[in-house]
Amino acid sequence: MAITLTEKAANHISRFLQRRGKGIGLRFGVQTTGCSGMSYKLEYVDEPDAGDVIFESHGVKVFVDPKSLPYLDGTELDFAREGLNEGFKFYNPNVTDSCGCGNSFKV
Repeated sequence: MAITLTEKAANHISRFLQRRGKGIGLRFGVQTTGCSGMSYKLEYVDEPDAGDVIFESHGVKVFVDPKSLPYLDGTELDFAREGLNEGFKFYNPNVTDSCGCGNSFKV
């Protein structure tokens, strides 16, 4: 099982944690919502939760709760700027369908 970050994503997270002045990594999970059933959830981590599975990519730690891991296994997070928009892109090999707005998915 693995979650990876591109170098761009890792650099973005590192810069944000430095500006924030605290934090040890990024929490990556899923929640039930949206047209297709699930959406991604990201938040910065100050302390790990019991049971977290921890991955490290380009020097950045990614914390995943055990319930989310089966839905996220093999996912790569990228960070992209497209015109005026910027944000994380998710390349999840488990996704079987996604909604038109791109905010939710089905596994």
